Amino acid sequence: MLSTLRNAWKIPDLRRRILYTLLMLTIFRLGSTIPVPGMNKQILAQLFNQGENGLFSFFNLISGGAFGNFTIFALSISPYITASIILQLLTIAIPSLEAMAKEGEEGRKKIAQYTRYGTIVLALIQAAGVSVGLFNQALIARDFFSVSVVVITLTAGTAFLMWLGEQITENGIGNGISLLIFTGIVSRIPVGIIQTVQKAQIGEVSILDMILFLVLAIIIIAGVVAVQQGTRKIPVQYAKRVVGRKTYGGHSTHIPLKVNQAGVIPVIFAISLLQFPLTITYFFQGGAFSTWVSKWLSPAGNPGIWVYSLLNMLLIVFFTYFYTAVTFNPQQVADNMKQHGGFIPGIRPGKPTAEYLDRVLSRITLAGALFLALIAVIPTLMLKFTSIQMTFGGTSLLIAVGVALETMKQIEAQMMMRHYQGFLK
Repeated sequence: MLSTLRNAWKIPDLRRRILYTLLMLTIFRLGSTIPVPGMNKQILAQLFNQGENGLFSFFNLISGGAFGNFTIFALSISPYITASIILQLLTIAIPSLEAMAKEGEEGRKKIAQYTRYGTIVLALIQAAGVSVGLFNQALIARDFFSVSVVVITLTAGTAFLMWLGEQITENGIGNGISLLIFTGIVSRIPVGIIQTVQKAQIGEVSILDMILFLVLAIIIIAGVVAVQQGTRKIPVQYAKRVVGRKTYGGHSTHIPLKVNQAGVIPVIFAISLLQFPLTITYFFQGGAFSTWVSKWLSPAGNPGIWVYSLLNMLLIVFFTYFYTAVTFNPQQVADNMKQHGGFIPGIRPGKPTAEYLDRVLSRITLAGALFLALIAVIPTLMLKFTSIQMTFGGTSLLIAVGVALETMKQIEAQMMMRHYQGFLK
């Protein structure tokens, strides 16, 4: 990997792209320190500490601490992610969007434009909900102009991040939106390390806890890499066809079925659903509902930690199968193979092929779903039963490792074009 990066740095075009990407990420981190005007910092800190066990902590992780400090990038790029997921689902459900997606580059440009519009709308709604709803007490003035300034500032911050991500994709090393999320997550690691070292100095964290943490971190990262890269290759043979004097087909290939077809989406959906009741308790503090949720559905409660972990695992498994079914259609793949004269050795084309692909996909998806569930639950239990308080979650690990692998693959592709040998073999 280091050799690949060193060789990439020697190429003027790649060096320019790397420097451009670093500059854009630096602008992102600088913007994460600029506060939103019209908000009381002291009250914000109190409100955030009261809601730290709810959805606040998840937003703060994705935004790299910008949500907790309520800066201009407080909403981060989450409205764009939500809009992208909605457009993906609508593309499957609405025939006109599906036809547009198949038009090639022009169709993708139109869908990208719709995604931008959806991002702005969702950012406006989310900014209004956060400023007027959750953090209403922190508003210095509640007149229309002051509230509008806060809402527009938050929306403009998200729009700027969306533009920043697109610029990194075009002029940098690619994966602009993913790199912004990656930078936000990684930026929280030094804070967690400093807090852990300080607690170790005063005796709150034992050496055994730190060793256990490091061992689990290495095992989980290795497991994430293995599962993210894991595929089941289904062999496909194409029959020979003679058209005039030319022979077509007759070659062999394969269909790569990923073990983790759904990526990190199931973990995000599960966390959003489970932490929603915890966020609602913020509006009903001290009541019976708040007490019940804190005891039974909170990772800080008892037996809430076990109920939360079990529900988290079940939801992740469910959403993994659901999202995999949405993104991969065995019947469509089987029809395309049959249309082009392809078949799986030992399997009849058509419906038997679709059933075979569905059966194989269900088996490997189960392994991927159980792995995602374990990755999400182990850190929660570890933070509960040890004294280490680091931002160490399954979602953050999956995103960080996945983006790192994908970025290195893109650099590898650039290196292969210039006849360099990389580290991803």
